[in-house]
Amino acid sequence: MEEIPKRSRTMRLRAWGPNACFTRPEMKVERVSYDVMTPSAARGILEAIHWKPAIRWQVERIDVLKPIRWESVRRNEIGHVMAASKGIFIDDIGNDGKPKYRLQRAGLLLRDVDYIVHAHFEMTDQVGTEDTVVKHEQMFWRRAEKGQAFHRPYFGCREFAADFALVPDAQALPEPVNENRELGYMLHDICHDNTPNESGSPHFCNEKCQPRFFKAALKGGRLKVPPLNSREVRA
Repeated sequence: MEEIPKRSRTMRLRAWGPNACFTRPEMKVERVSYDVMTPSAARGILEAIHWKPAIRWQVERIDVLKPIRWESVRRNEIGHVMAASKGIFIDDIGNDGKPKYRLQRAGLLLRDVDYIVHAHFEMTDQVGTEDTVVKHEQMFWRRAEKGQAFHRPYFGCREFAADFALVPDAQALPEPVNENRELGYMLHDICHDNTPNESGSPHFCNEKCQPRFFKAALKGGRLKVPPLNSREVRA
């Protein structure tokens, strides 16, 4: 009996934009970006185009097509998380006469970014009887070619929108920048605890959700990404 494939072929997506911020977790107050797009940010772009519970994206490689350039900005942010049941008026003034919720923070962002993401997906244990690798491959190709997405893809923060285009197999890849550099430990992804909480919601972050890191290096403008369950990835 022929074995049913559980892994797609490698697909290539080009994504570019005027700004990006892949925030380092150790510097999340005054935002400082990683030098290169993280695998989790790349996965977010892919999932914005096509995602179902039956598939899980795995980023293999990220090509950097433009030189890494930085931009320092100062902007207003909200220092509170708004509850779903209660809104906030962002111009409220506190007892000290200063804005109650608004904060002015600096940020070190990337400017004029352009990447090619190499990725495949694997079928999960939530696969249904109608879910096949070929079906989801064609759905992704069709949506990417038409520019369709469930929500606007973005580079790290929602205000940094990403444009994208499918790179067909027959099309030659553009050459990445000729740059080699050690990037240190980079966030690979967050392993979420999907145990339902008291209200029955399966998706919420708690102390059991763990970030995973890997030692990243840019070689010839290419960032190789190890599988999430490999020994190169650490909690």
